[in-house]
Amino acid sequence: GDIVRLIDFENPDANDWLALNQFTVIEGTTNRRPDVIAFVNGLPLGVIELKNPGTEAATIAGAYNQLQTYKTQIPSLFRTNAVLVVSDGLIARIGSLTANEERFMPWRTTDGSEVATKGLPELATLIEGVFEKRRFLDMIRDFTVFGAADSGIFKIIAGYHQFHAVKRAVTATVRAMPLSPDRASDGASIGGSDGDRRVGVIWHTQGSGKSYLMAFYAGQLVRHPELENPTIVVVTDRNDLDEQLFTTFSVCRDLIRQTPVRVDSREDLQKELTRASGGVVFTTIQKFAPAKGESVYPVLTERRNVIVIADEA
Repeated sequence: GDIVRLIDFENPDANDWLALNQFTVIEGTTNRRPDVIAFVNGLPLGVIELKNPGTEAATIAGAYNQLQTYKTQIPSLFRTNAVLVVSDGLIARIGSLTANEERFMPWRTTDGSEVATKGLPELATLIEGVFEKRRFLDMIRDFTVFGAADSGIFKIIAGYHQFHAVKRAVTATVRAMPLSPDRASDGASIGGSDGDRRVGVIWHTQGSGKSYLMAFYAGQLVRHPELENPTIVVVTDRNDLDEQLFTTFSVCRDLIRQTPVRVDSREDLQKELTRASGGVVFTTIQKFAPAKGESVYPVLTERRNVIVIADEA
Protein backbone atom coordinates (compact mmCIF):
# COMPACT_ATOMS: atom_id res chain seq x y z
CA GLY A 1 0.00 0.00 0.00
CA ASP A 2 0.89 3.66 -0.07
CA ILE A 3 2.91 5.40 2.64
CA VAL A 4 1.12 8.21 4.44
CA ARG A 5 3.32 10.76 6.23
CA LEU A 6 2.19 13.21 8.87
CA ILE A 7 5.00 15.44 7.58
CA ASP A 8 7.08 15.11 4.42
CA PHE A 9 10.55 15.93 5.72
CA GLU A 10 12.27 15.39 2.37
CA ASN A 11 10.10 17.81 0.41
CA PRO A 12 9.19 20.81 2.56
CA ASP A 13 6.93 22.37 -0.08
CA ALA A 14 4.83 19.20 -0.23
CA ASN A 15 3.43 20.12 3.20
CA ASP A 16 0.65 22.58 3.99
CA TRP A 17 2.06 25.63 5.81
CA LEU A 18 -0.12 28.11 7.64
CA ALA A 19 0.50 30.87 10.21
CA LEU A 20 -2.65 32.22 11.85
CA ASN A 21 -3.07 35.35 13.95
CA GLN A 22 -5.52 35.26 16.87
CA PHE A 23 -6.66 31.66 16.24
CA THR A 24 -9.36 30.75 18.76
CA VAL A 25 -8.86 27.61 20.86
CA ILE A 26 -11.78 26.39 22.96
CA GLU A 27 -11.25 23.70 25.57
CA GLY A 28 -14.00 23.03 28.07
CA THR A 29 -15.28 26.42 29.17
CA THR A 30 -12.01 28.18 28.33
CA ASN A 31 -11.73 30.34 25.22
CA ARG A 32 -8.23 31.56 24.33
CA ARG A 33 -6.61 33.25 21.33
CA PRO A 34 -2.82 32.89 21.17
CA ASP A 35 -1.13 35.58 19.10
CA VAL A 36 0.32 33.42 16.32
CA ILE A 37 0.14 29.67 15.72
CA ALA A 38 2.27 27.99 13.05
CA PHE A 39 0.59 24.95 11.51
CA VAL A 40 2.17 22.26 9.33
CA ASN A 41 -0.42 19.93 7.77
CA GLY A 42 -2.92 21.10 10.37
CA LEU A 43 -0.62 20.29 13.29
CA PRO A 44 0.01 23.29 15.59
CA LEU A 45 3.81 23.03 15.82
CA GLY A 46 4.73 26.59 16.83
CA VAL A 47 3.12 29.06 19.23
CA ILE A 48 4.32 32.67 19.27
CA GLU A 49 3.34 35.08 22.05
CA LEU A 50 3.93 38.77 21.31
CA LYS A 51 3.73 41.74 23.66
CA ASN A 52 2.99 45.23 22.41
CA PRO A 53 6.25 47.19 22.74
CA GLY A 54 4.26 50.37 23.34
CA THR A 55 2.95 49.28 26.73
CA GLU A 56 4.90 49.35 29.96
CA ALA A 57 3.84 45.81 30.89
CA ALA A 58 5.23 44.37 27.63
CA THR A 59 8.00 42.08 28.84
CA ILE A 60 9.51 38.76 27.88
CA ALA A 61 8.55 37.45 31.31
CA GLY A 62 4.94 38.45 30.68
CA ALA A 63 4.90 36.63 27.34
CA TYR A 64 6.46 33.55 28.94
CA ASN A 65 3.91 33.54 31.73
CA GLN A 66 1.10 33.87 29.20
CA LEU A 67 2.32 30.68 27.51
CA GLN A 68 2.32 28.87 30.85
CA THR A 69 -1.30 29.92 31.31
CA TYR A 70 -2.16 28.58 27.87
CA LYS A 71 -0.43 25.27 28.67
CA THR A 72 -2.66 24.91 31.74
CA GLN A 73 -5.95 26.11 30.22
CA ILE A 74 -5.76 24.80 26.62
CA PRO A 75 -3.29 21.89 26.84
CA SER A 76 -4.56 20.21 23.66
CA LEU A 77 -2.94 23.02 21.64
CA PHE A 78 0.48 21.81 22.79
CA ARG A 79 0.19 18.07 22.11
CA THR A 80 2.30 18.36 18.95
CA ASN A 81 4.19 21.52 19.87
CA ALA A 82 7.74 21.81 18.52
CA VAL A 83 8.76 25.34 19.58
CA LEU A 84 7.56 28.26 21.68
CA VAL A 85 8.55 31.86 20.91
CA VAL A 86 8.16 35.00 23.04
CA SER A 87 8.91 38.60 22.10
CA ASP A 88 8.40 42.10 23.47
CA GLY A 89 9.02 43.78 20.13
CA LEU A 90 12.77 44.16 20.65
CA ILE A 91 13.91 40.98 22.39
CA ALA A 92 12.86 37.55 21.08
CA ARG A 93 13.47 34.16 22.64
CA ILE A 94 12.77 30.54 21.68
CA GLY A 95 12.30 27.56 23.97
CA SER A 96 10.88 24.08 24.19
CA LEU A 97 7.56 23.07 25.71
CA THR A 98 9.22 22.19 29.04
CA ALA A 99 11.84 24.97 29.17
CA ASN A 100 11.81 27.34 32.11
CA GLU A 101 12.14 31.06 31.45
CA GLU A 102 15.91 30.95 31.81
CA ARG A 103 16.15 28.34 29.02
CA PHE A 104 14.36 30.53 26.47
CA MET A 105 17.31 31.59 24.33
CA PRO A 106 18.03 34.06 21.49
CA TRP A 107 18.38 32.94 17.88
CA ARG A 108 20.94 35.29 16.37
CA THR A 109 21.32 34.14 12.77
CA THR A 110 19.19 33.28 9.77
CA ASP A 111 21.34 30.93 7.70
CA GLY A 112 24.40 30.59 9.96
CA SER A 113 26.67 32.79 7.85
CA GLU A 114 26.41 35.93 10.00
CA VAL A 115 25.41 36.61 13.60
CA ALA A 116 23.01 39.52 14.05
CA THR A 117 24.28 42.55 15.93
CA LYS A 118 23.12 42.74 19.54
CA GLY A 119 20.74 45.58 20.34
CA LEU A 120 18.79 45.36 17.08
CA PRO A 121 15.22 43.95 17.00
CA GLU A 122 15.55 40.18 17.24
CA LEU A 123 12.18 38.79 16.16
CA ALA A 124 12.74 38.97 12.39
CA THR A 125 16.04 37.09 12.67
CA LEU A 126 14.44 34.41 14.86
CA ILE A 127 11.41 33.95 12.60
CA GLU A 128 13.48 33.71 9.42
CA GLY A 129 16.16 31.63 11.11
CA VAL A 130 13.83 29.04 12.66
CA PHE A 131 10.63 29.02 10.60
CA GLU A 132 12.16 28.82 7.12
CA LYS A 133 10.62 25.55 5.94
CA ARG A 134 13.74 23.43 5.58
CA ARG A 135 15.28 24.62 8.84
CA PHE A 136 12.04 24.18 10.77
CA LEU A 137 11.63 20.57 9.63
CA ASP A 138 15.29 19.87 10.40
CA MET A 139 14.77 21.28 13.89
CA ILE A 140 11.87 18.89 14.51
CA ARG A 141 13.54 15.77 13.10
CA ASP A 142 17.25 16.22 13.84
CA PHE A 143 17.61 18.76 16.66
CA THR A 144 15.00 17.78 19.24
CA VAL A 145 15.54 15.23 22.02
CA PHE A 146 13.68 14.08 25.12
CA GLY A 147 15.00 13.13 28.52
CA ALA A 148 13.67 12.08 31.89
CA ALA A 149 14.27 13.64 35.31
CA ASP A 150 12.67 13.36 38.73
CA SER A 151 10.26 16.11 37.69
CA GLY A 152 9.18 14.21 34.56
CA ILE A 153 9.98 14.17 30.86
CA PHE A 154 11.77 17.22 29.47
CA LYS A 155 12.28 18.37 25.89
CA ILE A 156 15.44 19.94 24.50
CA ILE A 157 15.76 21.81 21.21
CA ALA A 158 19.06 22.96 19.74
CA GLY A 159 20.33 26.52 20.00
CA TYR A 160 21.36 28.39 16.86
CA HIS A 161 25.08 27.73 17.48
CA GLN A 162 24.45 23.99 17.87
CA PHE A 163 22.19 23.83 14.82
CA HIS A 164 24.59 25.53 12.42
CA ALA A 165 27.79 24.05 13.87
CA VAL A 166 26.40 20.55 13.31
CA LYS A 167 25.35 21.40 9.75
CA ARG A 168 28.88 22.60 8.96
CA ALA A 169 30.50 19.68 10.75
CA VAL A 170 28.51 17.15 8.72
CA THR A 171 29.53 18.85 5.46
CA ALA A 172 33.16 18.81 6.63
CA THR A 173 32.88 15.14 7.59
CA VAL A 174 31.69 14.11 4.13
CA ARG A 175 34.53 16.14 2.61
CA ALA A 176 37.11 14.54 4.91
CA MET A 177 35.97 10.97 4.24
CA PRO A 178 38.54 8.94 2.26
CA LEU A 179 37.32 7.31 -0.92
CA SER A 180 36.01 3.79 -0.88
CA PRO A 181 38.26 1.43 -2.91
CA ASP A 182 35.71 1.01 -5.71
CA ARG A 183 35.18 4.77 -6.07
CA ALA A 184 38.89 5.49 -5.88
CA SER A 185 39.58 3.03 -8.70
CA ASP A 186 37.18 4.74 -11.10
CA GLY A 187 38.29 8.26 -10.17
CA ALA A 188 35.06 9.18 -8.40
CA SER A 189 35.21 11.17 -5.20
CA ILE A 190 33.04 12.49 -2.43
CA GLY A 191 32.90 16.25 -2.47
CA GLY A 192 35.24 16.39 -5.46
CA SER A 193 38.44 15.10 -3.83
CA ASP A 194 39.75 12.26 -1.72
CA GLY A 195 39.27 13.21 1.91
CA ASP A 196 42.19 14.10 4.19
CA ARG A 197 40.46 12.47 7.22
CA ARG A 198 40.46 15.80 9.11
CA VAL A 199 36.99 17.07 9.90
CA GLY A 200 37.90 20.08 12.02
CA VAL A 201 37.36 21.68 15.43
CA ILE A 202 34.34 23.23 17.12
CA TRP A 203 35.33 25.62 19.90
CA HIS A 204 33.05 25.92 22.94
CA THR A 205 32.55 28.06 25.98
CA GLN A 206 31.53 26.37 29.21
CA GLY A 207 27.82 25.70 29.48
CA SER A 208 27.13 26.14 25.75
CA GLY A 209 25.68 22.67 25.25
CA LYS A 210 28.72 20.79 23.97
CA SER A 211 27.41 17.35 24.94
CA TYR A 212 24.11 17.79 23.12
CA LEU A 213 25.85 19.27 20.08
CA MET A 214 27.94 16.10 19.87
CA ALA A 215 24.79 13.98 20.10
CA PHE A 216 23.02 16.03 17.40
CA TYR A 217 26.12 15.61 15.22
CA ALA A 218 26.18 11.84 15.76
CA GLY A 219 22.49 11.67 14.90
CA GLN A 220 23.18 13.35 11.56
CA LEU A 221 26.12 11.07 10.79
CA VAL A 222 24.24 7.80 11.27
CA ARG A 223 21.54 8.93 8.82
CA HIS A 224 23.84 10.29 6.12
CA PRO A 225 23.76 8.02 3.06
CA GLU A 226 27.33 8.77 1.95
CA LEU A 227 28.74 7.75 5.33
CA GLU A 228 27.23 4.25 4.96
CA ASN A 229 26.31 3.50 8.59
CA PRO A 230 29.50 4.76 10.24
CA THR A 231 31.00 3.77 13.56
CA ILE A 232 31.37 6.75 15.90
CA VAL A 233 34.10 6.71 18.55
CA VAL A 234 33.88 9.31 21.33
CA VAL A 235 37.25 9.82 23.04
CA THR A 236 37.82 11.65 26.33
CA ASP A 237 40.69 11.70 28.83
CA ARG A 238 38.70 11.43 32.09
CA ASN A 239 36.25 8.86 33.41
CA ASP A 240 33.83 11.50 34.71
CA LEU A 241 33.68 13.21 31.31
CA ASP A 242 33.27 9.84 29.60
CA GLU A 243 30.34 9.03 31.89
CA GLN A 244 28.72 12.44 31.40
CA LEU A 245 28.83 12.20 27.61
CA PHE A 246 27.68 8.59 27.64
CA THR A 247 24.67 9.61 29.75
CA THR A 248 23.78 12.40 27.29
CA PHE A 249 24.04 10.07 24.30
CA SER A 250 21.92 7.48 26.10
CA VAL A 251 19.20 10.11 26.49
CA CYS A 252 19.50 10.73 22.73
CA ARG A 253 19.46 7.07 21.68
CA ASP A 254 16.32 7.54 19.56
CA LEU A 255 18.11 10.29 17.64
CA ILE A 256 21.26 8.21 17.07
CA ARG A 257 19.12 5.12 16.33
CA GLN A 258 21.08 2.80 18.59
CA THR A 259 22.18 2.32 22.18
CA PRO A 260 25.73 3.62 22.79
CA VAL A 261 28.40 1.35 24.25
CA ARG A 262 30.92 2.30 26.93
CA VAL A 263 34.09 0.18 26.87
CA ASP A 264 35.83 -0.71 30.12
CA SER A 265 39.16 -2.14 28.97
CA ARG A 266 41.74 -2.16 26.18
CA GLU A 267 40.51 -5.58 25.07
CA ASP A 268 36.89 -4.42 25.07
CA LEU A 269 37.81 -1.45 22.88
CA GLN A 270 39.59 -3.66 20.35
CA LYS A 271 36.61 -5.97 20.20
CA GLU A 272 34.12 -3.10 19.69
CA LEU A 273 36.14 -1.62 16.83
CA THR A 274 36.34 -4.82 14.82
CA ARG A 275 32.64 -4.40 13.94
CA ALA A 276 31.63 -4.26 10.27
CA SER A 277 29.49 -1.13 10.61
CA GLY A 278 27.46 1.04 12.96
CA GLY A 279 27.87 1.59 16.66
CA VAL A 280 28.58 4.51 18.98
CA VAL A 281 31.54 3.64 21.20
CA PHE A 282 32.75 5.61 24.23
CA THR A 283 36.31 5.25 25.46
CA THR A 284 39.01 7.11 27.32
CA ILE A 285 42.22 7.74 25.40
CA GLN A 286 44.21 5.67 27.91
CA LYS A 287 42.64 2.50 26.50
CA PHE A 288 44.57 3.05 23.27
CA ALA A 289 47.90 2.49 25.07
CA PRO A 290 49.82 -0.69 24.13
CA ALA A 291 49.67 -3.58 26.56
CA LYS A 292 52.39 -3.81 29.20
CA GLY A 293 55.68 -4.87 27.63
CA GLU A 294 54.54 -3.95 24.10
CA SER A 295 55.44 -0.87 22.09
CA VAL A 296 53.11 -1.20 19.10
CA TYR A 297 49.34 -0.85 19.24
CA PRO A 298 47.48 -3.10 16.77
CA VAL A 299 45.50 -1.68 13.87
CA LEU A 300 41.89 -1.82 15.02
CA THR A 301 40.12 -1.32 11.70
CA GLU A 302 40.86 -0.40 8.09
CA ARG A 303 37.35 0.92 7.50
CA ARG A 304 36.98 4.39 5.99
CA ASN A 305 33.82 5.37 7.87
CA VAL A 306 34.99 5.37 11.46
CA ILE A 307 34.49 8.88 12.84
CA VAL A 308 36.30 10.00 15.97
CA ILE A 309 34.95 12.76 18.21
CA ALA A 310 37.54 13.93 20.71
CA ASP A 311 36.29 16.01 23.64
CA GLU A 312 38.80 18.52 25.02
CA ALA A 313 41.14 17.34 22.28
